[in-house]
Amino acid sequence: MLVPPWYELPPPGYGGVEQMAAALVDALVAKGHEVTVIGAGVRSGTAGRFVSTVAEPQHLRLGEGLPELLHVARANQLLAEGDFDVVHDHTSSGLLTAGTRPMPTVATVHNCPKGEHGDLLAALGETEVSLVAISAAQRRTRPELPWSAVIHNGLSTEGLANTPPDPRPATQRPVLWLARFNPDKGPDLAIEACRAAGLPLVLAGKCTEPGERSYLSEVIAPMLGPDTELVLNADRRRCQALIRSARCLILPIRWEEPFGMVMVEAMAEGTPVVALRRGAVPEVIRAGVTGLICDEPEQLPAALEQVTSIDSITCISHVQNSFSAELMASRYEQVYRRAVRRSLARETAPAYAPVGQRTLHGF
Repeated sequence: MLVPPWYELPPPGYGGVEQMAAALVDALVAKGHEVTVIGAGVRSGTAGRFVSTVAEPQHLRLGEGLPELLHVARANQLLAEGDFDVVHDHTSSGLLTAGTRPMPTVATVHNCPKGEHGDLLAALGETEVSLVAISAAQRRTRPELPWSAVIHNGLSTEGLANTPPDPRPATQRPVLWLARFNPDKGPDLAIEACRAAGLPLVLAGKCTEPGERSYLSEVIAPMLGPDTELVLNADRRRCQALIRSARCLILPIRWEEPFGMVMVEAMAEGTPVVALRRGAVPEVIRAGVTGLICDEPEQLPAALEQVTSIDSITCISHVQNSFSAELMASRYEQVYRRAVRRSLARETAPAYAPVGQRTLHGF
């Protein structure tokens, strides 16, 4: 399991990719697989064996190319010396060298594959990489790419309910926005919608990169008032507490969200979601059952008023049935098996040992 070098597993705060990867590792180990996590830092809270390429997580350099390139280069050295059936790559730059690895690569595409990112995936051509989309909406943005599967991200529900429940009825709780401070995530739309509905709002966001800090200070800060509470860079436990004490989560996105793990986190705590119909939102929310989906920002205030009719137990059941870590792991098992068997069957694979010299572990 090759994860990016930005955060440890599981992440102490922000880190949707890392949260998903940590849940997947634990679920695979529970199924009897031997999983090695190649990441950054000095610890791993997963059940897998951990190997680090750098002592300090590189989150302060998030957005730079060199930290991930160096991380991947060191990881490839470890892979060349090890005995593995398959690599599950969650990085971007790792795919450029996947063809040199002595085992096939399964790659989860975590970003929107439009523009240059999609062009990079297309330029890989016929390689030993099995691309996995995290939603049908993401796959539709570049349908010509050689996708091998669509697998929704899953969530480990263990430890989610370790914060005390909010004694207030839902109608007396604030609306919660929880995301990166980025215009694509629509914090300004959240402020406007809550203000129009006369509801208090908690803006809880990641704000560590220069672009995020400038957007907060230049655009969002002038919009703040006594009806809006600002929470910056909260840790995982604090985020869970905010979710559990919210009337609902609001997700007024402006972009084609590939998945939106925060929606699953909210519903897992029994908190419904109000979101704009972009990207994977209709795949994650059961409209009218676990949340409300709006077509235009002008519809958000009314939805915020109506959302308290959503049943919290139904939200929790939806996550358990559709977005569990166990279900995610079972689906990835199928992709791993196909990738390994296809690799073994290839007649010309100069970077691979002869089929008779390779052993298939656990598949």
